[in-house]
Amino acid sequence: MIVAHTLTDPIVNDATTRIGLIEALDADIARVTADGAYDTIAFYETAAARGATVVVPPNKTARVSRRRPRSSARDRTITKMKNIGRRRWKKEVGYHQQARVVNVFFRYKSIIGGSLRARSPAGRVTEAVIACNILNQMTEVGRPESYSIGR
Repeated sequence: MIVAHTLTDPIVNDATTRIGLIEALDADIARVTADGAYDTIAFYETAAARGATVVVPPNKTARVSRRRPRSSARDRTITKMKNIGRRRWKKEVGYHQQARVVNVFFRYKSIIGGSLRARSPAGRVTEAVIACNILNQMTEVGRPESYSIGR
């Protein structure tokens, strides 16, 4: 489900934008999963302030921080990934959940289109809100009921 969204200019940093979305959410956040573009100390700190676990693969050149500011959660992630390998880390932390997010955006662009049609900024915001609501409703209707069956 899409629980937060915003429209940005092409020159805006993704990690900075998502920090604002995390701060704006009223609901509890247990986990934040994102791609490597969000591997910033500020992103980790914002999620930690909300009590959320961060699942972001560090850049391949990432190093444990030796000076301030530092994120102990990010440092733990870097250390664990170096010890067990990138592929195994992704499996252990459930990074595959990121694929669901990518699928939502694929669905958005397939159904709604890859660009906004409204000309005014307020119209674009309204168009994006409506599109997100439509996708959430479609997801809810099409979600199968899953349950374990005995062997």
